[in-house]
Amino acid sequence: MSTSTKKDIVRGKRYTAEEKSKIVSFVESHNATNGRGGQSVAAKKFGVSQLTISTWLKGAGTTGRSSKASSKGSMQSKLAALLTLGQDISKLEKELGAKRAKFDSIKSSL
Repeated sequence: MSTSTKKDIVRGKRYTAEEKSKIVSFVESHNATNGRGGQSVAAKKFGVSQLTISTWLKGAGTTGRSSKASSKGSMQSKLAALLTLGQDISKLEKELGAKRAKFDSIKSSL
């Protein structure tokens, strides 16, 4: 008979709104391009269960299915993709600024 301790209890990972949005956007863009399969591809790529992704899609007001007749869903996915890309660009610009400063510092010491 085994006894479990608090260390043995497995807790689920908590995802930020940004992470959820990124995954939902990925599913929607994949489905828009390929017609379907976005949930399973996202589950493998991001290490999140398909059930979790399905819940997020429902919460976002989409089923994750491609619907060319629904311009609202298309607009939402485009806006979510733009938001994610904008955040990625901001992060990369900050990193680039730091690297440029380091580069200039080393260059001036030569």
